[in-house]
Amino acid sequence: MPDGTVSHSIAGEEILARQRAAFRAEPPPDLATRRAALKRLKQAIGRNRKRLQDAAREDFGNRASEETAIIDLGPTVQAISHMRSNLRRWMAVKYRSTPMLMKPGRARLHYQPLGVVGIMSAWNYPVALALTPLATALAAGNRAMLKPSELAPATADALTALLTDSFPQDEVAVIQGGPEVAAAFSALPFDHLFFTGSTATGRHVAKAAAANLTPVTLELGGKSPVILNEDADLALAAGDIAFGKTVNAGQTCIAPDYLLARPDQVAPFAEAFSVAIRKSFPKGLADPALTTIVNDRHLARLHTLLDDARAEGAEIIAPLAASNEAHPRALGPALILGATPEMEIMQEEIFGPLLPILTCESIEEAAAFVNARPHPLALYIYGQDRTNIDALLTGTISGNVTVNGAMLHYAVDTLPFGGVGESGMGAYHGVEGFRRLSHAKGVFQPAPHHGARLLRPPYGKLARMAARFLLR
Repeated sequence: MPDGTVSHSIAGEEILARQRAAFRAEPPPDLATRRAALKRLKQAIGRNRKRLQDAAREDFGNRASEETAIIDLGPTVQAISHMRSNLRRWMAVKYRSTPMLMKPGRARLHYQPLGVVGIMSAWNYPVALALTPLATALAAGNRAMLKPSELAPATADALTALLTDSFPQDEVAVIQGGPEVAAAFSALPFDHLFFTGSTATGRHVAKAAAANLTPVTLELGGKSPVILNEDADLALAAGDIAFGKTVNAGQTCIAPDYLLARPDQVAPFAEAFSVAIRKSFPKGLADPALTTIVNDRHLARLHTLLDDARAEGAEIIAPLAASNEAHPRALGPALILGATPEMEIMQEEIFGPLLPILTCESIEEAAAFVNARPHPLALYIYGQDRTNIDALLTGTISGNVTVNGAMLHYAVDTLPFGGVGESGMGAYHGVEGFRRLSHAKGVFQPAPHHGARLLRPPYGKLARMAARFLLR
């Protein structure tokens, strides 16, 4: 049985040194070894499914087991399966063309593991945001140290037990603790550091990593907008956005954050949204399918945003009925009509079931509004006119986009996932994740009588001809 993945008595530096020594002592893991590691991880999730679902319910106050399976466990298992199925092709040597003056010779790429990857995961999807990066690190042949969020302690304990039973500590290690432990973790000299969390914390992580010249992948967040074109299907959009703002109580980095709509679309959208919400949660705020806010601090922050919007003249539409049986941290979805850019709710990522609606008269105005702010992690466009959709795709900068849908791009393992600017740095999922956590070593093998060997001092006519050719 493996010797465990967590030890509070062993410093992170010692675990890192142990993993690095083990990495150097063995040859890079071959395809069979990597696929076996991924299989162990996938099977461990299956064996611990109930514990992980119960842990999520404990951490959030309430989160339906079905929701945890669909949004947290399922995407992780599917990502692992995708990696196992495609790993042979990803690991294969890739040949590149050879420039005319460098012929005859062969150019190729070898993808090598980096060494030890540090992973700092977030609390909102505590399984997927920990184990998908871990699976990516293993697929790339690395060893890994995981720091799960202390805001989801039950899941962190479940992950620790899961990984303890599946991997030796010199292959996968878990370090638990609060902000001080996280700060020390980010300062370790990893070969790569992977962080998922807020933009503000991401800045500190990047600064700590820079001291060691550790490359980073930062999966952050931001305010992801929804743009309704004039021909948008409002019922479709309302249903999708209602789900996006209530699944995990809107505590999702790619959740729709605000809506840009034409003035004549606001009332029918609000009605369709309310219908969709009441259909999904017929028991109101006491509905067992309604995920609650993770802690009192975040709940108070969301109420402050609502109070400020109301004080600034916004109309609040809350479709769900109150209930004495509701969980203390239950917060129903709410539309903020008449929202303005100056309101507090438009100054930060909401990370909750609140949706400000702002009006604009054209797609050009909508694109200008998005571009005047930090680049979002996701963008959602509803409409049928291909020209208008293409104009928004080319005229805005964001992480990923779903057209006529919300958040679905995350589950497409063939697409890279990541932000740009303040919403992130680097992408993972699928082959992009494998490449992100690998070193692409370029190899050139010239022929014995390669022409470059003729261009050495003393320089003569051939060298001058080569210089003219290179500078043409």
